[in-house]
Amino acid sequence: MVKPVLFVLGASALPLARKLKDPLGAEIHTPDCVAGGDVNYSKAMAHLAALFAAGHPVIGLCAAGILIRALAPHLTDKRSEPAVIALAEDGSSVVPLLGGHHGANELARRIATLCGGHAAVTTASEVRFGFALDDPAPGFVLANPEDMKGATAALLNGAGLTIDGKLNPFPTAHVSPGPDAVTLTVTEQRTVGSRTNLVYHPKTLVMGLGCERNAEPSELIALAEAVLADGNISPLSLAMIASIDLKSDEAAIHAVADHFGVPARFFSVETLQAQTPRLKNPSEIVAKEVGVPGVAEAAALAAAGGASELTVEKTRSARGTCAIARAAQSLLTLPGHARGIVHVVGIGPGTPDWRAPAATSALEASTDWVGYGLYLDLVADVKSDQQEHRFPLGGEEDRVRHAIALAKQGKEVSLVCSGDAGIYAMAALVYEVIDLEPSRIAVNVIPGISAFQAAAAKAGAMIGHDFCCISLSDLLTPWEAIEKRLRAAAEGDFVISFYNPRSLKRRDQLERAFTILKQHRPEDTPVIIASNLGRPEEKVRIVRFAEFNPDDVDMLTLVMVGSSQSKRFARGDGKTYAYTPRGYAKKREFAE
Repeated sequence: MVKPVLFVLGASALPLARKLKDPLGAEIHTPDCVAGGDVNYSKAMAHLAALFAAGHPVIGLCAAGILIRALAPHLTDKRSEPAVIALAEDGSSVVPLLGGHHGANELARRIATLCGGHAAVTTASEVRFGFALDDPAPGFVLANPEDMKGATAALLNGAGLTIDGKLNPFPTAHVSPGPDAVTLTVTEQRTVGSRTNLVYHPKTLVMGLGCERNAEPSELIALAEAVLADGNISPLSLAMIASIDLKSDEAAIHAVADHFGVPARFFSVETLQAQTPRLKNPSEIVAKEVGVPGVAEAAALAAAGGASELTVEKTRSARGTCAIARAAQSLLTLPGHARGIVHVVGIGPGTPDWRAPAATSALEASTDWVGYGLYLDLVADVKSDQQEHRFPLGGEEDRVRHAIALAKQGKEVSLVCSGDAGIYAMAALVYEVIDLEPSRIAVNVIPGISAFQAAAAKAGAMIGHDFCCISLSDLLTPWEAIEKRLRAAAEGDFVISFYNPRSLKRRDQLERAFTILKQHRPEDTPVIIASNLGRPEEKVRIVRFAEFNPDDVDMLTLVMVGSSQSKRFARGDGKTYAYTPRGYAKKREFAE
């Protein structure tokens, strides 16, 4: 879930921001000159626009005009825009500016309660009636939002209100029948509404699916669409797609869920077997194959609950089956389990500025974080209610297996890695374990800025031409293999980045590596020594190959040795920079 942001302009607003942070599950964003926030920004207007574009609810502890001027150029669709609230620094006034019917009004009231202030809700329908027609109770969807304007105008002009259906999308609404009343029709059927007849679809239906392994997604989508069309059923009433857990990695099942924009949930054989007496079309063949006499019907009924009924019996296509069950109420809490996923997240060197947006999104969405304690500390700025699973340095396979075990429970897990998740990190080990012990979880590898990229950028442009990375750790790789790669890279004149150059126990590998390189590198070759990249104690130096001292290196250091063509030079700012020419000099010579 995207976190609300308490946007602070000055230090005077920090006390109120801190008071609201935990109750709202928010993070505090402050300018670079103000300490004490979770995230710093340099340009207020640009930062507000970026937060708005990313969908963060914004609570600006500042003048409303600042928020209006920052966001006005970015307004496009009021149905998709996040909440924006202006909050006085003393908490006295809370003004929802945008997204009133999509959480802003309710959030404003909550803030007002916490601050003892006043929520200045200005939405006409909420002021008059206490509810908004385009903001029904959870579990209901307005079929056509365009009809809402006319209906609201009619109610404001004195029209009555009636509800046609067993379920009520507005429990607090006052029903007042009359000849000119606006009707709220609550139905699972495809129904055309109007300005005097608003159609709401309750999320009461579950579509159960079964299919052969590797069935074509297009076939299953066509089957699902046909079943809905034949029953005149609105897809907006679908709460979820359900199937047996043996199909949790079936692409066609997930394709149908994505097609309708609903979650997919999966159930154990034992759970589905309990539905056997309720099945309309049991099959002995299916029972022999998967242990359940009917996947589609059983999954639909199991998901819809004990009081449910089968409204569409099993319908077949060449390789799939589909059934639909109706729950007694809108399904707000979905049973079963999702397909678990492990996000192998590369967080870069550690600073939020160098963390990919995809990494932040995965961390925020995950239910669980797994990783070395230091790495989890480096992403604490995006933590809300995630469960942390901390491991000491080493024991990488324990971390991977734990993350996979959590994902098998249907959880969304972030396996946190420094640098890039695929470079001397955990991604390869995740796939290795899954290759050895197949499972149905999903894996999502999110790249990050690796140490060699960060070091090169901080020092200039050392990797401007061909380069390679070599780990000097012989804990998993025999030294003979490492030495063979060293000689090949040295002879090939690659820029070489050394990972794991030294540790408390491994003291001489780096010296041995430089002995090999000495035969192929001039004494003036630049060498980058970069420690604690992206952290407050960061230190990056460039020395001549002949002056390199291995004692300057520890386990948090990356060493990068230039090629024979790499150069170093000092600029007017007194700093030394290193780069490796790509070959443009020859191009310039040719042009001359």
